[in-house]
Amino acid sequence: MGKLTTHVLDTMHGKPAAGVRCQLYRLDGEQRQLLADAATNRDGRCERPLLEGESLRAGVYELLFHAGDYFAAQGVKLPEPRFLDQVTLRFGISNADENYHVPLVVTPWSYSTYRGS
Repeated sequence: MGKLTTHVLDTMHGKPAAGVRCQLYRLDGEQRQLLADAATNRDGRCERPLLEGESLRAGVYELLFHAGDYFAAQGVKLPEPRFLDQVTLRFGISNADENYHVPLVVTPWSYSTYRGS
């Protein structure tokens, strides 16, 4: 059985992003179902997998990261409206037996992601 994890790295400050709120949704057509609502620890990781075992199913998911709130809490002067506020990553899980690691590498002005394992 696989699992889904995430990790947030603050490349503006060169450190893991602690305290970033992460929400996980499963998409079914136009409907979104909230599956997890967590915050990153001092390593920039959630304490537990967002999904694992039988709760991890093939399908389309969204991870919503509250990056703007994180950078504001770090004392970064942000414009209003914020250029990046909430970062949404929509991705698919095709094989629930595999591990999916979906990290976010972020600054107030850019982000990237990749599939880890």
